Amino acid sequence: MNARQLEKLGVPAHLAPAAIRGIQKATEAGALRSIDLKTLIPQIVAAPESHFEDPYFADLARQLQEDRTPAEPKAPAPFQVWGVEGIDEGALQQMRQACALPVAGHGALMPDAHIGYGLPIGGVLALDNAVAPYAVGVDIACRMKLSILDTPAADLSNVSKEPRFDNALENGTCFGVGAAHRKRQSHPVMDSDWSVSRVTRESKDRAWKQLGSSGSGNHFVEFGLLTLEEDSADLGIKAGQYVALLSHSGSRGTGAAVCSVYSNIARAQLPKKYADAGRLAWLDLDSEAGQEYWAAMNLMGDYAAANHDVIHRNVVQLLGAEVLAVVENHHNFAWKEVHHGREWIVHRKGATPAGEGVLGVIPGSMGSPAFVVRGKGNAASLHSASHGAGRAMSRTKALEKYNFRAVQKDLAKKGVRVLSAGADEAPYVYKDIHAVMAAQQDLVDVLARFDPKVVKMCGDGSKPED
Repeated sequence: MNARQLEKLGVPAHLAPAAIRGIQKATEAGALRSIDLKTLIPQIVAAPESHFEDPYFADLARQLQEDRTPAEPKAPAPFQVWGVEGIDEGALQQMRQACALPVAGHGALMPDAHIGYGLPIGGVLALDNAVAPYAVGVDIACRMKLSILDTPAADLSNVSKEPRFDNALENGTCFGVGAAHRKRQSHPVMDSDWSVSRVTRESKDRAWKQLGSSGSGNHFVEFGLLTLEEDSADLGIKAGQYVALLSHSGSRGTGAAVCSVYSNIARAQLPKKYADAGRLAWLDLDSEAGQEYWAAMNLMGDYAAANHDVIHRNVVQLLGAEVLAVVENHHNFAWKEVHHGREWIVHRKGATPAGEGVLGVIPGSMGSPAFVVRGKGNAASLHSASHGAGRAMSRTKALEKYNFRAVQKDLAKKGVRVLSAGADEAPYVYKDIHAVMAAQQDLVDVLARFDPKVVKMCGDGSKPED
């Protein structure tokens, strides 16, 4: 008996798995022949309280009863906001809704926050043994990676050296929705177990094709000048100026597919009394779907890291350089962490891990600096910081207001060479990164500054994947 047949007997779609488990138990016990399912199932649906002791369908009966029990009012989980004066009301309201979930325990909102899908970008949310796919994000494990190189810093301002940098970016990766290398790249991640879920298994071939590529939207690969004012034990290098390579990309189409599949499952399985959760629908980590998503999410974390490994390997090799130090970090991810005396599933959607001593990179825009930071482990922020400057203007408005060629010429006058990008990523559509950093001085210490000099992004105007 399948879900459609069960639905005709009155079983809600999100409870079909419980009914199927009951049928499987009865089958294994050899009792199914003596059970008239077409009579029994409607009886359980009509009066679930009378079947709590049924040897096969007690779980279905209890879930039906739970489904019909009105949700008890719950005090919203507390959350603190950094840089509230620069955050729009829509993002604040999304955070309030997220913290009102019955499984929410704590939250935080970073100074780069703006409206997202479900959880706002810049939102941090701790759930009780539950994971919400849209609180992780569509581009699972989108991350930053910075490689500090041995190339002389003076080469960045040497006109005769420009072709080397341009060639390395143009041929070391590719950009756009569905973008893929002509020749498959190699990385140990493709030897991992991709059968952890159906969607990862079926997407492995696409993932391999896209390995080492970047998406659209705010994904970028760029060379810049890294300035380190003091010798750094954290980075293992001395004070000075260095050429550095910085990239921002994620898990591409496969990560988006994982989010879509498991968000739909979460919404279908959620009791009707929580239907208002919408895109914030969650999966119990003890459930089969919850365990599958968790395994798939972590695989996407490994895959996103591999994407950056391949990009940096290719670009650095084309430049003819050696790597002196590396800093990298995820965002759009969920972690099992202990906060306020107990374990939580901490979602950081567009937020950077900032535990005590943890290094990360917080970018601005193609025309403003990024910063290498060290976390302070602030408990109120759930050990988090912003993941960038944060948008101050929608992509639609940006495309209406700005012309890419004009933006490109303006940046060239300021010493930034943009090989490709969209007008929707003009520096002016972002918040002031200096104001954002000032608003989170209690979250991170700044170790170094990175100023973009040669930038490559998706330039075809396609819709971003994240």
